[in-house]
Amino acid sequence: MHAELSFFDLFLQASLLVKAVMLCLLGFSIASWTMIIQRSKALNKAQVQSSTFEDKFWSGADLSKLYKEISVRGSVDGIESLFVAGFKEFARIRKSPDSSPQAVVDGTHRAMRVALSREVDELETHLSFLATVGSISPYIGLFGTVWGIMNSFIALGAVQQATLSMVAPGIAEALIATAMGLFAAIPAVMAFNRFSHSVEKLENSYGNFVEEFSSILQRQSIASNSTQAQ
Repeated sequence: MHAELSFFDLFLQASLLVKAVMLCLLGFSIASWTMIIQRSKALNKAQVQSSTFEDKFWSGADLSKLYKEISVRGSVDGIESLFVAGFKEFARIRKSPDSSPQAVVDGTHRAMRVALSREVDELETHLSFLATVGSISPYIGLFGTVWGIMNSFIALGAVQQATLSMVAPGIAEALIATAMGLFAAIPAVMAFNRFSHSVEKLENSYGNFVEEFSSILQRQSIASNSTQAQ
């Protein structure tokens, strides 16, 4: 009986539709775990990068030197992309002879908001897939279970005397589909909730930096205009 009710034997004995459901759920599980690992690395990298950059930024480093240091590396992402976008727009507006502190604030703020939106979109990559897997996998598994149990009872209707040993394998193979649906859904839901919280924290951190950096650039612009007026 143990051999008859092993997972692989039950899978092989299942109907074609139930097998397709199981393979679909297995594919969802493999894809979601791949994305979980990839997103975990990406978000951890973004958090470390944000902390490292802010320590350097608030240590009193010269903004021009910091901008050149980051620009030399070529590839820029995360909070550094916000800084580069803002400082680049600040330098561009400052070249205009009739630039005002308000124009500096508006221009740099817009540039950094665009960069912020782009970075948040990057951080949220694959989260919608994890949410989809978490929401539909149990229903797909339940569909396979209902179909398998239905076939088992249809088969029982063709015999005169039904026994537990006759119905147990069919029900067991059907219930495996529900188990696989939960196996695919639970990690996906947990990862989606965790990653969404991490993205929200990073977005808030990035947003605070945008506002604070805009204020710094505005003060620098006011100070520069005052010096020129004298």
